[in-house]
Amino acid sequence: MSSAIDYLDLKMTTTATVTDRELSLKLWVVLARAFRALAERSRRDVERHELMGSEFAVLEALYHKGDLPIGELGDRVLLTSGSMTYVIDKLARRGLLTRRRCAQDQRVRYAAISAAGRRLMASIFPDHAEAIRRATAGLSAEEKRLATALLKRLGLAAEHAV
Repeated sequence: MSSAIDYLDLKMTTTATVTDRELSLKLWVVLARAFRALAERSRRDVERHELMGSEFAVLEALYHKGDLPIGELGDRVLLTSGSMTYVIDKLARRGLLTRRRCAQDQRVRYAAISAAGRRLMASIFPDHAEAIRRATAGLSAEEKRLATALLKRLGLAAEHAV
């Protein structure tokens, strides 16, 4: 383990007795602050390219995953159906994506990244990925793997909490 993890482990075991409730509240605050800082860095980077965060998220999902049903796309990028309609309309007007009906089920519509959208993402995604790398540079690769695993476990447990 890295010295940062060892230090944090030592600090947690040597501080005065702290209740689980207090630790949970502290974790919530630290997570919220970390998320806010990372989200702000990402927002500023994306807006340099005249895109809003939700527009970038939609294009990025289509760029990496291919055509997706609009409902599934909304779930992936955490947008409601009303917000998805708004974002897709904006991107379609800019010629960055298209809609098409599913051949097997006419009720289902797919979003597809256009050639212009693909060119845009090919030109901006590498720089964006580097901006995110720089924003998370406070952790080593090992710490990022550990944080990812722990946060995934935390999120899954929170989904099922009573």
